[in-house]
Amino acid sequence: MRKIALLLLITFSFHSFADEGMFLPFALKKNYKDMKAAGLEISYKKIYHTKKPSVKDAIVSLGGFCTAEIISPKALMLTNHHCGYDAIRENSTPENDYLTDGFWAKDFSDEIPIPGLTATIVVKMVDVTDQIKGVLNENMDPDTRAKIIKDKSSEIALNAVEGTHYSAYVEEFYEGDEFYLIVEEIFTDVRLVGAPPSSIGKFGGDTDNWMWTRHTGDFSMFRIYAGKDNKPAPFAMDNQPYAPKHHLPVNIGGIEEGDFSFIMGFPGSTDRYLTSYGVEMAVEKDQPTRVDIRGKKLEIMKQDMKASDDVRIKYASTYAQVSNYWKYFIGQTEQLKKNNVLQKKRELELAFGEWIKEDPEKRQQYQDVLYDIKKAYEVISEVNPTTVYFFEAIYSVGLNRFMITHYRLYQLLSQESIDEEAIRSLTDKLKERSEEFWKTFNADTEVKIVGEMLEMYDNGVPEDQHTELLDSLSEAYPSWQEFANKNLKNSVFTDENRYNEFLDNPTLSALETDAVFLLNCDLLDNYRKVNFSADVNQAKQKLKRANRLFIRALRQMYPKKIFYPNANFTLRLTYGNILPYSAQGNDYKYYTTIEGLMEKEDPDNDEFIVPEKLKELYNKKDYGRYGQDGTLWVNFISNNDITGGNSGSPVMNSKGELIGCAFDGNWEAMSGDIAFEEDFQRTISCDIRYILFIIDKYAGAQRLIDEMTIVE
Repeated sequence: MRKIALLLLITFSFHSFADEGMFLPFALKKNYKDMKAAGLEISYKKIYHTKKPSVKDAIVSLGGFCTAEIISPKALMLTNHHCGYDAIRENSTPENDYLTDGFWAKDFSDEIPIPGLTATIVVKMVDVTDQIKGVLNENMDPDTRAKIIKDKSSEIALNAVEGTHYSAYVEEFYEGDEFYLIVEEIFTDVRLVGAPPSSIGKFGGDTDNWMWTRHTGDFSMFRIYAGKDNKPAPFAMDNQPYAPKHHLPVNIGGIEEGDFSFIMGFPGSTDRYLTSYGVEMAVEKDQPTRVDIRGKKLEIMKQDMKASDDVRIKYASTYAQVSNYWKYFIGQTEQLKKNNVLQKKRELELAFGEWIKEDPEKRQQYQDVLYDIKKAYEVISEVNPTTVYFFEAIYSVGLNRFMITHYRLYQLLSQESIDEEAIRSLTDKLKERSEEFWKTFNADTEVKIVGEMLEMYDNGVPEDQHTELLDSLSEAYPSWQEFANKNLKNSVFTDENRYNEFLDNPTLSALETDAVFLLNCDLLDNYRKVNFSADVNQAKQKLKRANRLFIRALRQMYPKKIFYPNANFTLRLTYGNILPYSAQGNDYKYYTTIEGLMEKEDPDNDEFIVPEKLKELYNKKDYGRYGQDGTLWVNFISNNDITGGNSGSPVMNSKGELIGCAFDGNWEAMSGDIAFEEDFQRTISCDIRYILFIIDKYAGAQRLIDEMTIVE
């Protein structure tokens, strides 16, 4: 009876719900019946097609970290404010503060080029699993297998784009059990078109982040430019707006509870097939450490940002990035516990054990899978402190990371025979790359962060994973802050003029006498030694193979379920409906209005400031054609399945028309990257009517409205 009960329980939890799943768009035929039942009105070929214009041609990977959508024939793109935040910050000064005041280009010539920002559109995706598996076998050692996959993937990708201007790569899915070729077109001339002030684009700040209800106008606008042949081209003044194969019509007719919705975008990372052993390590070791470290960084940055507008602008993007995932890790740990995810994973593993007992062939193939996973995590967990503390407390600190990029220069200068040509080539590159660093650097702030982070590293990493240099410096100084204060005061890495003089005439002595630089190099070497030892490498290889077999087995256990691979920044589609939810004793409506925004106003809290012009429009009820029943909808929720990377993704209705821009998830389902919570996991989106209202009535950017295809 226990065996039957477990299988029934897990089979139910693996039922194919319309709301769960980040599906590959080229394989939507498998989902089409379910999508139609949920409310889709167009053919799946209108969503993904390689020979005719389709929705996919309007979906953009923005910079490889967010999603954007093309919403006009002139390649106007909509994405999130937080996705455009760095570009807005880079072009802000205390005198022209676009973060505070917003920015709206008056015409095409006023649109601001953003060097380094790319816009990537998928041309096609092709299953090449058979080609790659044809040169593999299960008895290969991991290194041989990896090399063969890499070589064969490169061959397939090169053949796919030969004679074209496209790029291509082969990505692995299901932990390396399937392989798909992705062909794409990459545009490098991307320009900032418009952004609301942060008081709209970040309304609610850290307090409301990951929370429902929300009232955030989280959007910004960019444009893709191309050469005269409409192909990607480097920035040039005579480039023209790209003419896309497809742009999304914008529907301002409103939404209702139960309406079908689907989202396309580039979700970054999920771990839906993570075992109980991985959940345990995350909850008990990994995430609490990340929360503590990030909390201290935020405290230091916030203090200095409040004291200076210059520092505020320099650190605005860094602060937002650190804060976002600081709160994410808090929420995920809390919800993994509240939603009983560990127990659910263990029940699935028990069912897996029962399933393999049914068949000798299954036993032979899968009986060691969970044991191998358990033993691998035992090894990896031992070095987890060094891994987490190095990345969070050392490498993710801007000054430390900047120093570490000079490790190769240190090695070249240390050689008996000096290669002047190699050194000059490297210093030229370093000087060019350093330009961005100095724009986001404040010496006093960085010195404080370095000192505090070294204190946390020293106390958090087990002594048997310390280095001799770390311990000797700890004994030599009363505190790590004093160490940072003294040794960074005259460092070549804390003053732009000193740095440029050093690069003009780089000497070994300048680096050998920089104690913080030497410690960073030492800790990097230690991280590599600890994390890439023979035992750890063997454990990682064993874990990868066992995870691959575990996912393969699950797909055999539940043959009626439409499985989807973990997110990995490849194009995906999720579908469902616009729905309210109830969780942890609260009932939530599926939308918010401007009245709720005004109720949150707090002139003394920079997270809840409402701009005067927005208040004027509210008081006059001047919502134009974007209002509904005397009010203005701001945000709404749907049960679509998204994660980081989906930020800025289009939310579309049953006809493929744009109704919103996705920007967040809800607190109660923060465990969703590991286990989707079907009853209450929600995507939070900005209603397209609020976006157009801000563009039109608030900013007066009518020219942008005129570009769009608007459906009333």
